[in-house]
Amino acid sequence: MMGLTRRAFLGRSAGGLGAMALSRLLGGDESVVPHFAPKAKRVVYLFQSGGPSHIDLFDYKPVMRELHGQELPASVRGGQRVTGMTAGQKSFPVLAPPFEFKQHGESGAWVSELMPWTARIADKLCFLKGVHTDAINHDPAITTINTGAMQPGKASLGSWLSYGLGSENRDLPSYLVLLSQGTGKDPGQPLFSRLWGSGFLPPSHQGVQLRPGANPVLYLQNPPGVDASTRRALLDDLAKLNGRHADATGDPEARTRIDQYEMAFRMQTSVPDLTDLSTEPEEVFSLYGPDARKPGTYAANCLLARRMLERGVRMVQLFHRGWDQHLNLDRELRAQSLDTDQPSAALVSDLARLGLLEDTLVVWGGEFGRTVYSQGKLGAPGSGRDHHGRCFTVWMAGGGIKPGITHGATDDWSYNVAEGGVHVNDLNATILHQLGIDHERFTYPYLGLDQRLTGVEESRVVREILA
Repeated sequence: MMGLTRRAFLGRSAGGLGAMALSRLLGGDESVVPHFAPKAKRVVYLFQSGGPSHIDLFDYKPVMRELHGQELPASVRGGQRVTGMTAGQKSFPVLAPPFEFKQHGESGAWVSELMPWTARIADKLCFLKGVHTDAINHDPAITTINTGAMQPGKASLGSWLSYGLGSENRDLPSYLVLLSQGTGKDPGQPLFSRLWGSGFLPPSHQGVQLRPGANPVLYLQNPPGVDASTRRALLDDLAKLNGRHADATGDPEARTRIDQYEMAFRMQTSVPDLTDLSTEPEEVFSLYGPDARKPGTYAANCLLARRMLERGVRMVQLFHRGWDQHLNLDRELRAQSLDTDQPSAALVSDLARLGLLEDTLVVWGGEFGRTVYSQGKLGAPGSGRDHHGRCFTVWMAGGGIKPGITHGATDDWSYNVAEGGVHVNDLNATILHQLGIDHERFTYPYLGLDQRLTGVEESRVVREILA
């Protein structure tokens, strides 16, 4: 026992899902049985980093035209903390959306002129208009919605899913990540790998980022002078050494290294096949839009995401930067929406065409919304909107979610939740539920606590939106 690491000791003593996950790492069962029958098998999370303006995209208020220019009432603000970018403003004038809205589909969903392609699939979507978070700045908010807590070090949603459900494809990681930069605000907010990290979970469950270009995964290709047979022999020898270390110390990370080396070896074949778009017909590129042939764009990543989902990847997460419209709202939000609107709608339509939408959960949203009041002088070309966590809009599709509905509502100022509030941890609880996981029972022992994605405070599954 003297050589046993703390992680190894906890791993040996873990019960429930923790023990089953450890069993998988040590060569046991390839999956953990869900708590109940799932409605979804996989997730694609279209994360819009920077805080898309719900006011200008989806949360239409006819009365806003009448409120334009009026001071936001103190009773509506309610002493809310604001960021340092507007805390010094002496006035908080209401800025009505400078964009037109129309109702679409049988559902009559209100969608901005900036999202014409999304408007076409409105009847496939479920709009959550009362989503809210506790954070007011980017990094804490992005960390919260991705890991369940503001403090770094927690495991991400994708890592939890990988840990609990395993993979449907042994030749690809169960959690893959793609990044893109929008034209709305360049550069956008920085993104850190801990957002798709495994935290306290075994490192084999962290997200694997694929990059554009000839080398999607760093250090995956054999160096000059090393062929496949040489690599295979090297891995076999490493496996023996790591196996001896694991037997001597009980350290599960040694087994994890073996697992990761083997995955990398298989990915030398599977990743080039995944990223080779030459087999896609012309109509597919037309569906995703003019940027679909440009590696690293949001459109190209949406197309790659569909190919990953087809191959059984458990979770695909796209991070698209550039939604932080503090300034130049009209120009920047138009550009950012143009980047994402057609590809997002195309992915939903493509999944439906292939019969995959039914058991694939699609989530679109950012870390928070934007303020109804103007940042900067009202009407000035350079004005925009500040961060706003009290309410914002997320849409979902497929995976057992009711299509063509709107859940929740905000007040006339799109400033506070009026009904149907959904905390970001409620959102994550709902995502887990659709994959057959009870978020309260889905835990991992660490630092003397049964850690869970939805934290220690009470969270709920949003059953009103479930089909």
